[in-house]
Amino acid sequence: VMGCGWLGWPLAEKLIQLGYQVNGSTTTPAKMALLQAAGIEPFLLSFTENSPENTLANFLSADILVFNLPPSRSASKAMAYEQILQKVLAAARAQLKNIIFVSSTSVYPELNREVFENDALASPTAANLLLRCEYLVQKARPGKTSIVRLSGLMGGNRHPGRFMAGKTQVANPEAPVNMIHRVDAVNLLAGLITQQTWGRTFSACAPVHPTKKEFYTQAAHQLNLEPPSFSEERMPSFKIVNSQLIQEELQYTFTFPDPIACLASPDF
Repeated sequence: VMGCGWLGWPLAEKLIQLGYQVNGSTTTPAKMALLQAAGIEPFLLSFTENSPENTLANFLSADILVFNLPPSRSASKAMAYEQILQKVLAAARAQLKNIIFVSSTSVYPELNREVFENDALASPTAANLLLRCEYLVQKARPGKTSIVRLSGLMGGNRHPGRFMAGKTQVANPEAPVNMIHRVDAVNLLAGLITQQTWGRTFSACAPVHPTKKEFYTQAAHQLNLEPPSFSEERMPSFKIVNSQLIQEELQYTFTFPDPIACLASPDF
């Protein structure tokens, strides 16, 4: 599991519970002992120009790679996201049979309708960074990769009530939201591995889509925070992410199908 953070760590723990041996990477030295205590074989991977090659090679001594690094939002001396992925794929050993690439439903354009997997196609020339990276992964292991496009993540210490509390004139109040709870994200990623589902691209999103106004107002109230105020727009631009394909493929029923209903759950 490359990227044992907010999502990768519980995924690694889930896979250990299922009987897998798990290598986990982190960029934080202080987390090494914590990962080991959780039963995860820890690897410190910083992806700076001077990082040792043998650490990456040893980390990739596995059957399956879950590439779970989010693109950086700020420039730094570290490698660019696309370069990191290319470096990892180049270092991947022959024994690495399969790859899961954790992508995002942000790749879909706002078409003012339901969007499906074929509404955003991986391509080496795509303007979208993640679509280019999806293509790189598929090309590296043809037919042996799965792309999972996750919607807005919530759960754990990531409560959406904090996202927009107190903000004013928030745009698109009537636009439907596309969210997924961490529990469902972990279960779906683990399900692809246990069921050996490869060569596919999937959207992963809770099947219920409340409006932005309904969702973030309720989320703020749940934490006793000031709810956001919204603009008076009546013609929202939006997309509704359909995740029926992965539900059918894995015969999966969402633990948290309704983003509003799960706000009061103890999984925050």
